[in-house]
Amino acid sequence: MFAARSVTQLIEQLMRLPGVGEKTAQRLAFHLLKVSKKEAEALALAILAVKDKIHRCTVCFGITEEDPCPFCSDPQRDGSLLCVVEEAADVFALEKLREYRGRYHVLGGALSPLEGVGPEDLSIPQLLARLQGGDVQEVILATNPNLEGEATAMYLAKVLKPTAVKVTRLAHGLPIGGALEYADEVTLLKSFEGRREL
Repeated sequence: MFAARSVTQLIEQLMRLPGVGEKTAQRLAFHLLKVSKKEAEALALAILAVKDKIHRCTVCFGITEEDPCPFCSDPQRDGSLLCVVEEAADVFALEKLREYRGRYHVLGGALSPLEGVGPEDLSIPQLLARLQGGDVQEVILATNPNLEGEATAMYLAKVLKPTAVKVTRLAHGLPIGGALEYADEVTLLKSFEGRREL
C-alpha cells in the first residue's frame, strides 16, 4: 500500500479495531506519525498496561484492576438493585449518568444463535447464584434494544420468573430531539408501550 512497510502494518492493525475502516485507519496512522515519540510511547504503554492489569471481577464480571471491583466493594452502593448489562462498556455508559447507585452484572455478550452464542456462553449461572443471598430485590435488564438484546432480556425474564426478585427492563422509545417521521416501526411501538401519565 505505502512504500513504508511499518506504516502499512500500522494501518492494517488499526483497521482491526471496531468501527475503523481504511480511511480512518490512515488518518490515525498519519496522526501518530506527527505526534512526538514520547506521545506515541505513552499510547503504546497505555495499551500494554490494560492488557497486563485489567481482568474480570469475580463478582460482577466487569473489568477491573482489583478484585472485587470498586462497584462491588463500595458499601455506599445499593445492594438491592442489580443492573444486568451485556458488556463492561455498558457499565461505563450508565455510570456517566451519575444516577444509578446499585450494583452491576455483566453477561459478557448477548444471545445470538446465528453466531453460536447460547445461554451457556454468558454469565447467567453466576447471575442466578448472586440472587441466592436474598439481598437483591430488583433486577434491571439493560441489554441493548436490538434483536439479540431483546432475546436475551426475554430469556432472562423467563429464567428469573421463579425467583422472588422484581424484574424490570429499561424503557425504549423515541430519542430526545428525534422526529416521529424518521422513527422505525419498532421504536414507535416501544414508545406507545412505554408511555406514562404526565
